[in-house]
Amino acid sequence: MSATTNTSAPLEELAWRELLHQHTDGLPAAFAAGQVTAYVGFDPTASSLHVGNLVPIMGLVHLQRAGHRPMARVGGGTGMIGDPSGRSSERNLQDLDTIRANAEAIRRQLAKFLDFEGPSAARLVNNADWLCSLSLIEFLRDTGKHFSVNYMMAKDSVKSRLENGISYTEFTYMLLQAFDYLELHRREGVTLQMGGSDQWGNITAGLELIRKAQGGDAHALTFPLITNADGTKFGKSTGGGSVWLDAERTSPYQFYQFWMGADDRDVSRYLRFYTLMSREEIEALDEAVRSDPGKRAAQRALAYDVTARVHSPDAARAAQEVSALLFERADPAGLSDAALTALRSEIRFAAYAPVAQPAMDEVDVLHALQLLGLADSRGAAKRLLEQGGISVNGEKLAQPTVRHDRLLRGRHLLIKKGQREFGLLHVP
Repeated sequence: MSATTNTSAPLEELAWRELLHQHTDGLPAAFAAGQVTAYVGFDPTASSLHVGNLVPIMGLVHLQRAGHRPMARVGGGTGMIGDPSGRSSERNLQDLDTIRANAEAIRRQLAKFLDFEGPSAARLVNNADWLCSLSLIEFLRDTGKHFSVNYMMAKDSVKSRLENGISYTEFTYMLLQAFDYLELHRREGVTLQMGGSDQWGNITAGLELIRKAQGGDAHALTFPLITNADGTKFGKSTGGGSVWLDAERTSPYQFYQFWMGADDRDVSRYLRFYTLMSREEIEALDEAVRSDPGKRAAQRALAYDVTARVHSPDAARAAQEVSALLFERADPAGLSDAALTALRSEIRFAAYAPVAQPAMDEVDVLHALQLLGLADSRGAAKRLLEQGGISVNGEKLAQPTVRHDRLLRGRHLLIKKGQREFGLLHVP
């Protein structure tokens, strides 16, 4: 990933992309003075990051492109406790082995965004390395003494939980995160912590600790919390679940389709937040939304760009093909092998196993409809065919069999029932 080598550029870049919420007063001067090492914390309570993590990830990307040094801190220690910020109840605690496995999975995902080599090489650290060996007495003596209870209770992350109750375990999270900042300041020369705007209280607690315990100078920067134009929380699929960066949890096609579903009111912001497109490219797509919103050119550009980065260009192209087939009536004959493979997971799929072969080079479509669950019986399948409700590879079917020379890529039949129900048949 190429860097701009203009070390004072990150704030300007983040500002025009609307990714800058607030920062400490001395941060512009720190950027202008030379390379800054900055970190963002990631919660390892799952084996994958999700789209809600993309804003801080892109913050690190812009930092590195400007010649600064990004660091991802995985909370292997704090993840065993849990951050109360933005939560109404206490989270389930995880064991250390699970958290370590999750941390390694997260590192692999971050490597798709950050360069872990070179003069501004990214690093991933795990706070379990210093927190799990920290004694309670040492922590209370060297860290706890610097914070009054009044100071801690004034923080929004604590105040929002007081009505329903907050455990002492989560109450101490702020101090543990502050200790992380101090430890990374000592070990790695970190002078900037970045995070969501709901993390401002925790981050500034770290500044306080560095000042009191080390006499050092450090900074804070936060990103806005992202919501959709309709006020709903960003990052949920149409079914209400999280949209993950792991292909096993959210397939590349589903991931692509999530971005394709962006509202016209949101897509311009999302292009700024989640891609590295230039201002000129994004403004041209803004104009396309205004002049011809039906073409969804901005959504297509957004979906392809983010899917290609998170998964791969090949996966993005396959998702693009599947989307065009299912929603834009694209010609099935043009489907690539990769798109057919992706399609298996998105629509009904079955391997062809005929009860009685009609001919060596033919497929019994009536039986195929039953295999795919598109018809309950052979009689029902026959009625669908007679009513003109069945298409094969994009063409209406009149007879109950299809010759093998019509198979897609020599192995597949795409069967469509009515206007919206699809099935993919693999013929051995």
